[in-house]
Amino acid sequence: MKYGIYFAYWEQEWGVDQKKYIPKVKELGFDILEISCAMLKQISPQELTELRKMAEDSGVTLTAGYGPNAQENLASSDPAVVAHALAFYTDILKKLEVLDIHTLGGGIYSYWPVDYSKPIDKQGDWRRSVENVRKVGQIAGECGVDYCLEVLNRFEGYLLNTCAECRRFVEEVDVDAVKIMLDTFHMNIEEDSMVEAILLAGDKLGHFHVGENNRRVPGKGGFPWYEIGMALRAIGYDKNVVMEPFVKSGGGVGNDIKIWRDLSGGASDAQLDEDAKNSVAYLRYVFGGPQSDYASVLKRR
Repeated sequence: MKYGIYFAYWEQEWGVDQKKYIPKVKELGFDILEISCAMLKQISPQELTELRKMAEDSGVTLTAGYGPNAQENLASSDPAVVAHALAFYTDILKKLEVLDIHTLGGGIYSYWPVDYSKPIDKQGDWRRSVENVRKVGQIAGECGVDYCLEVLNRFEGYLLNTCAECRRFVEEVDVDAVKIMLDTFHMNIEEDSMVEAILLAGDKLGHFHVGENNRRVPGKGGFPWYEIGMALRAIGYDKNVVMEPFVKSGGGVGNDIKIWRDLSGGASDAQLDEDAKNSVAYLRYVFGGPQSDYASVLKRR
């Protein structure tokens, strides 16, 4: 497995220039920097080339995440919104191909955060989303990108709340590039068992996000990381593990994620770096356990 971190751990806005985090994450012991597609909307071809080269020169793999807005909603009943969303994802996926990015994850089958003041048509949105994700997934496959559908908790999304729902959705889409994405924060709210959810995802699991129940870095909360690591090894997961901590309040990030207090405890940038460094070392240790612990997990199937 390769280990990464989402840039927004250090930021309060989504669309900032994220290149500066490439050397930082390498120094802290990560293999991956996950960027937001928000920064790619208006990026120039020259900037794309520079970003790719910087990552290659640093030996850092890039992955991408995104929470589409309401005008980028593939589940919309408005044909104009769907047309815009299809054009948006086509553009983004072609940019990811230039960047040599092979993983895109998030609520990229609907929109985020959901406006619950509006009526919810889960059945209709499911049908429309399957149809349109199938189209986008085919483009993703042509671009060499795994299109990973993040299972979100009920407060942030309504279409895919559990791994079981996501697996059924992915099977209906039936495109190789379309995969399941799990996130421990959301799993803690919706799943009866994180281990069982990971086992159910199986070979459909394309991307894995980690963060504590309190949204801090792994190791600063109460999750059973040894068991989570055992489950990942039991299904033979050898892809990316990206931590997505959110500890800063304010700005677009804090407002969207609903961080209403400083979860860092007033930490300086240096302390944030140290916490991230210690956390990735901890994850490598607990997720890299011996082969002998597989059997106990597999018996739970």
